[in-house]
Order: sequence, then structure tokens, then C-alpha cells
Amino acid sequence: MTYCVALRLNRGLVFAADTRTNAGVDNIAQFRKIHYWCNPGERVLVLLAAGNLSLTQSVVSLLNEQLVEREEDPDSINLYNVPTMYRAARLVGDAVRSIRAIDGAALEATKTGFAGSFILGGQIGSEPPRLFQIYSEGNFIEATDDTPYFQIGEHKYGKPILDRVAQPTMRLGQAAKLILLSFDSTLRSNLSVGMPIDILLYERDSLEVRREKRIHQDDEYFKKLSQAWSEALREAFTKIEEFNV
Repeated sequence: MTYCVALRLNRGLVFAADTRTNAGVDNIAQFRKIHYWCNPGERVLVLLAAGNLSLTQSVVSLLNEQLVEREEDPDSINLYNVPTMYRAARLVGDAVRSIRAIDGAALEATKTGFAGSFILGGQIGSEPPRLFQIYSEGNFIEATDDTPYFQIGEHKYGKPILDRVAQPTMRLGQAAKLILLSFDSTLRSNLSVGMPIDILLYERDSLEVRREKRIHQDDEYFKKLSQAWSEALREAFTKIEEFNV
């Protein structure tokens, strides 16, 4: 399994994904699940992927092949020439449907099925940054001020803190802290999600990727964050009046 999360802010976007994949308890591997395409000064697109690894890798490969094909056919549609983020989301959805047409029947015949989901975010030109969640059917929804974040994969353990704290007005660093706390809760409760964590912070109107990092198990900031959060929760718990019938 995996856990990916992205948050849309007034100041930009924050993305994060773990790197663990597993096909049983004795077959665990590490794969990058955050991908991005950047034409500096013109556009940045970031894609998070969760689900069947062969499916999600095929979708990413198809998107990359489209970029290679543009050299032979400049009029072909690809991530570097779609005019809006909406059109980029449609392109990813079309790629998902193309892979379903090839592998869908075989995968649906298994107990795992055709399982894959994506989060696409970024900025094209002067358009504001946008964030989409794309389903395995190829359709999608867009983040709003009321719901400024999306999660895919093993999301239930990290969701409560996002529901309580996430706001579009947050600074990028605050949002990154929040997302890492969401990962800390998930890591403690689900062995199918594992470090390292890839995190990317996109600053609105920068139109380039400036801030990204892979956070390993021995990362000092993450260890301090986890410890401080645990201590803060214990202190808050002791201050709440006990239940009494």
C-alpha cells in the first residue's frame, strides 16, 4: 500500500508520498511515487500515484512517451502544451483509461482489480495553482477552499489532523509540518506505509521546483517533530477533565 497527500494553499502547493510498496509481508520494495514535469518559467506539474504499481508506472510511462512523441508531431497533446491544469488532469485521466483498455480485463479478473489513483497539482502560466484527484476510472475532482487537500492510498490514519488543521491560508512550511504529522500518525498505525518520505513544496508563481527533499528514518527534524507531537498530545490529554457518570 502507500500514502500520498497534497495540500492546495494560497501560497502554493505541498506534496508528499511514502516510498514503500509490498506484494505480501515478504516482498517489500522501495519506489518513488512522486513525479514532476517542469518547464521553468512556464509550468510545473506534480503527480502522486497510489495503487497497483504496474498500473501507475504504465500511466507515468505513457505520459512521458507523449512528451517524446511531440518531437515528431509538435501538434500532439502532452503535459508540456496543454493550456490549463484542467486539461492536464483530463490528459492524465485519458492515460488511465488507455491503460485500462489494455490491462483492465486481466486485472479485473484478479482479486486486486484495476486499482490506481492519482493526485495532480501544479501551475501553468498565470493560472492559479490547482489540485485534482484522479480516480481509476479516469474521472476527477478539484480541490476547493472548503476541501483544500487530497489523500490517496492508506489515508485514514492521517486524515483527522488534516481535517482539523488544514487551511488555505497556511504558509508552505506550516503545511509541510502538518503533512509530516499526518505521515507520523500513519506510520505508527500501518506497516504498509514506510519511509523514506518524498516531499515537495511549490511556491506560487515561481514556475519551477525549488524545494524538495527525501526524509529518511534518521532525519533529525522528523524525529523531533514526532516526539514533540507525542508529548503535546499527552499533555493535552491530561488537562482534559475526566469522564464521570
